[in-house]
Amino acid sequence: MAKLIYAVWGSGLGGLLTDTETRAALRAAGATRLQINIGGTPELDGAMTLSTLTPPIDAVVSVWSDSDPTPVADVLAGRTDRVVGWEVVERRPIEPPPTPDGEPADAMANVAFLRRPASVDRDEWLRRWLDDHTPVAIATQATSGYIQNIVVRSITADTEQVDAVVEELFPLAAARDLHAFYGSGGDDAELTRRMTAMLDSVVRIGAHENIDVVPTRRTVF
Repeated sequence: MAKLIYAVWGSGLGGLLTDTETRAALRAAGATRLQINIGGTPELDGAMTLSTLTPPIDAVVSVWSDSDPTPVADVLAGRTDRVVGWEVVERRPIEPPPTPDGEPADAMANVAFLRRPASVDRDEWLRRWLDDHTPVAIATQATSGYIQNIVVRSITADTEQVDAVVEELFPLAAARDLHAFYGSGGDDAELTRRMTAMLDSVVRIGAHENIDVVPTRRTVF
C-alpha cells in the first residue's frame, strides 16, 4: 500500500475536495483511504504561513492506494487549478488522536514541505532529521500528532523539489498563541528556551529556509 501526497491549489477546496462526488471519484481511482488538509480556514487566522511557492499551497490531499497514482491526480486536476504529487514512505513518531470519519480534527495541522540543502548528502540529512531533530521537535512543541513522510519520487508531470513532508498537530489556540504552540504554559523564559532549541535544530536540517508551511484543518475519511 503506497501513500501519495498531493499539494493542490484552487478556491473553494474545502467543499470541493470533501464532497461525496469527489470522494467517490477518488475511491474509483484507487484510493482506499483519504485525508484532506484544508488551509485558510477561519479558525487558523493568525497562524504562521511560510511559502517558497507562488501562490501558496491551498490544500494537501493524502491518499493510500495500491493502484497507479495517475487517475487520482486526474480526479484532483479536474477540481483544482494545480496538482503536484509525490509518493512517500511514512513514519509516525506520535500517532494523531482518532477522529470520527469525515469530521475535522480539533487541532491545527501544520503541513511542512522540506527541501534538503545541496551541501548535505541525503543519508546525512535524513539522519539529522529523523534521529537528531525528531526528539527536539517533540520535546519543545505541544504536538498531539507527528507524521513524517520521506519522498520517494514525484508522481505528477508537474513537479517541485520536495524531499519530505511533515504534518504536526497542535491545539487550535496555537494559531494565535506561541505558548500554546510550544507548550510553555505561559512561562516566557521557558518559551524562549524551547524556541531557541527548536530553531537551532531546524537550522541543522536546513528547514529555516526554502520551506513551505501550510496551517490546515485535517479530515480523515
